[in-house]
Amino acid sequence: MIPFTYERADDVAGAVDFLRDHPGAKLLAGGTNLVDHMKLGVANPPALVDISRLPLDQIDENPDGSLRLGATARNADTAAHPLVRRRYPMLARALLSGASPQLRNLATNAGNLLQRTRCVYFQDVTTPCNKRTPGSGCSAIGGYTRYHAVLGAPDTDAQATCVATHPSDLAVALTALDARVVVQGPDGERDFDVRALYRLPGEHPDRDTVLEPHDVIVAIDVPAPTPGSTSTYRKVRDRASYAFALVSVGAEISLNDGTIAEARVAFGGVAHKPWRAERAEAVLRGQQPSRELFAEAADAELAAARPLDGNEFKIPLVRRTLTAVLEELTTR
Repeated sequence: MIPFTYERADDVAGAVDFLRDHPGAKLLAGGTNLVDHMKLGVANPPALVDISRLPLDQIDENPDGSLRLGATARNADTAAHPLVRRRYPMLARALLSGASPQLRNLATNAGNLLQRTRCVYFQDVTTPCNKRTPGSGCSAIGGYTRYHAVLGAPDTDAQATCVATHPSDLAVALTALDARVVVQGPDGERDFDVRALYRLPGEHPDRDTVLEPHDVIVAIDVPAPTPGSTSTYRKVRDRASYAFALVSVGAEISLNDGTIAEARVAFGGVAHKPWRAERAEAVLRGQQPSRELFAEAADAELAAARPLDGNEFKIPLVRRTLTAVLEELTTR
């Protein structure tokens, strides 16, 4: 047994103070990711602060029409919420495609965003992994790469420090929807675009996000849908349930007189973070929908892809998945 200190927070400020006063401490909410890693020896926090009983589980409409998702609202409850189902089908489908019903009933929204990669080498403490121990090496480079990144990598493998992918389906949908993350730290509350939450490995592959050790996510704000828009989420995986994405696509499209007025697209399963497909979006806007256009948009985004030996199939898989999703949205 590895001993650790357990504290139950009375409020968010108390949780922030605990994190600040106990270096290396971690937040405990649903625990579906952290507890697994503690069992595997991947994570050995000296202290845990439990925020699962704080009043952060509400889902409410903001005055500006946006929707506030509580940080500790369960994934299952969020997916089933009437406003989420009616206004954000992409979001509901992304949540329902994650994990299993048992896990969705326990996992929280903020915890989903902050889950660590499912790279087999990261979870195997007998292998070198820069994400676990910076400077030790990346076992995936030259190893088993079926689930690994094809976008966001440096120009050469010699510069790569980590090629793992981010596993969250929810994060992909929120990236496409321009959601904002609300965070509380010692200096008070701040919010920023969910895209700014994540970072590429660079010189610090052990840091998945820009959050400081004493920060607590308290909510996620999802903007009101674009009038007349339609959205969906499609996940391609090795089996129908309880599997992480080989490739996923979240997209929202709005048409005006048969022309694509606005397009928001994000990919999952292809990069170290949820990947906003800005090049693809630029190709789509102002154009008449067609299979040829959709393939052109995919190719524009994939021009910078650098597949590894063993995951080259992700390139045509992204192209076909994006094309199918856009055809579905523009023919409704």
